[in-house]
Amino acid sequence: MSNKSYDGNNIFAQILRGELPCEKVHENERVLAFYDKYPDAPVHILVVPKSQYTSYDDFILKASAEEIVNFFKTVREITHKYNGYRLVTNYGENGEQVIPHFHVNILGGKRLGKHVSL
Repeated sequence: MSNKSYDGNNIFAQILRGELPCEKVHENERVLAFYDKYPDAPVHILVVPKSQYTSYDDFILKASAEEIVNFFKTVREITHKYNGYRLVTNYGENGEQVIPHFHVNILGGKRLGKHVSL
């Protein structure tokens, strides 16, 4: 997905512009975190950079080192209060990436079970 151009009409872009509502968990100048509208666990938080990156690959290749560190430190700031969690980012069609804006899912709030490779 890193070779595709960014779709400024994706749902996260609309949320970032304030066109769609979200239940904010955390916000700073570069990152917005909010609860997933359709959670896969009791705690399901989406952490989204405010800049336009289509995927993890795109983010790592194009973001500055400062932006990458800020993003993952923000993820840590959010997760530190949970007793166990899972971080997930999907990439591409086979990875089931639905929204073409890089984001990390924080899943927790219950025993999540073992991750099983298929």
